[in-house]
Amino acid sequence: MQKRNQMDITSYHQKYFRPSCLKALNLRFTSSEFYSLFSEQTHDQIKLPPELTRTPEDTLINYFSILREAENMGGRSCGTVGQAHTPFPIAYNFLSKEYQNKLSYDEYLQSFAGIGHTSLIKLSRVPDVKKRRLKFFYEIETIEGFKGKRAEYFGYSYGWIELVYEKDGFRISDLTKMEEDFLCAPYHGWDHDGEDSVEVKYGSWCKLIQQMYPTVKNGYLKNIYFRGNDGADYCFIFVTLTNGTDVEMAQLRKGSNENWKQVNMKPEEECLTEQRMFIDPNGK
Repeated sequence: MQKRNQMDITSYHQKYFRPSCLKALNLRFTSSEFYSLFSEQTHDQIKLPPELTRTPEDTLINYFSILREAENMGGRSCGTVGQAHTPFPIAYNFLSKEYQNKLSYDEYLQSFAGIGHTSLIKLSRVPDVKKRRLKFFYEIETIEGFKGKRAEYFGYSYGWIELVYEKDGFRISDLTKMEEDFLCAPYHGWDHDGEDSVEVKYGSWCKLIQQMYPTVKNGYLKNIYFRGNDGADYCFIFVTLTNGTDVEMAQLRKGSNENWKQVNMKPEEECLTEQRMFIDPNGK
């Protein structure tokens, strides 16, 4: 795109090649006394104190705080790292009963293979106008290393967490995790940038955009607004990852004399498919 060609190449590379400097959010339970309360118990014997899961935010901050110094690297030459495996059975009890039925403790432990330290650097609740579900975006910075490698390295991952309320507090009912790439964004494509993505998908593909409005940024969140050819206003909320990529978090639409409503537009399916059918009715 022309906009990208005009961008200063130095600032463009700085956007994607520089890692996060954000402070960690998961700084609770820094004393070993907390972990000693559970050190002799297996995952199915642990009962979490109810104050750890009173609110959705507390549940997630406490969950990642417990995982902060959890280590599953297969042994390091320097000796014990952090709290070793002790945090894992505690953290497993932050999962809902239904989620535990789908994910055994051994599978849960294996999902942390190679990780020696975890910092939660971003956490944001996903807007839900109808308040039907509790969903959060998160991003973590991990120190990783595998047996046989002499050096550790930083890794960045992000994903979505859903929660449900059980009788003794909020629990994690689903969690996705995606590793971030630091080479694709600076070298390829408009779809890593929120503004460009909206303009291409809803302007070029769907012919929906009448007028783009200024983007509103708040830290790592950005709201991208436009006026639609259908007379409605649209707001697309993105999260900017450590690798500089913008990830769509929510879509909102407001018609005349209406409040914002959640929508789920899929331009790849709805608009590109129509264009292909127009060019060739047989879809070839």
